[in-house]
Amino acid sequence: MLINMIRIIKDFLLNLFFPCFCLGCQKEGVWLCQDCLATLDILENFYCLCIKNPRMMAKPGKCKKCHSRKLSGLYFALPYQENPLTKNLIQRFKYPPYLKDLSGSLSALIIKHFLLSEQNTEEVFKDSALVPIPLDKNKIKRRGFNQAEEIAENLSEFLKIPLVSNNLIKIKKTLPQVGLSEEERQENLKGAFFCKAPEEIKGNNILLVDDVYTTGATMEECARVLKKSGAKEIWGIVIARES
Repeated sequence: MLINMIRIIKDFLLNLFFPCFCLGCQKEGVWLCQDCLATLDILENFYCLCIKNPRMMAKPGKCKKCHSRKLSGLYFALPYQENPLTKNLIQRFKYPPYLKDLSGSLSALIIKHFLLSEQNTEEVFKDSALVPIPLDKNKIKRRGFNQAEEIAENLSEFLKIPLVSNNLIKIKKTLPQVGLSEEERQENLKGAFFCKAPEEIKGNNILLVDDVYTTGATMEECARVLKKSGAKEIWGIVIARES
């Protein structure tokens, strides 16, 4: 009771002295208003994992060209470059001044994608666990949170499946992936991730959560580590995908 009261007072003071404004139209009170949300063309369809010219799929999965990938398929709500608002929302979430409260609005985009695609999430994600893509300790200290974990927490509540955090960890500092070629990204990430407790992973389907999917190098390396730890299928879930 006391904790809830403190949280209410804290939220009231933050809204009083630091009100939020829609990142699309500057309307006060929310980070993403309903009018601006309506301008985002949330996907109903699925696409394969090919980097160039991904194929539309009847259900999440891979085509013959990307069949060798460790990831089983990808769920994403939006194309990253199509609407400037998408890029703005994600960048304000993960870059200074780090609008952590955006996690709810961004998670809602993924949830809406599930609903529009008419996925029976209770059946599709049965015997699954959510695993956020980990950050290195310095980045978490600087940002104060892991954006993938914030999204995964919201998805865990909606999907009613467990969140397994702090198991898959990042053990090697890597260069920023931006600007690197696909081959350089893969080399940059070799040996970067480690699974501390394989028994939590073994036999489960894993839903890897991140913010943006570009070449898929990060998810592929994490999927390789999780497969080695005994995971069955590994699916990616992101807000947006670069094309």
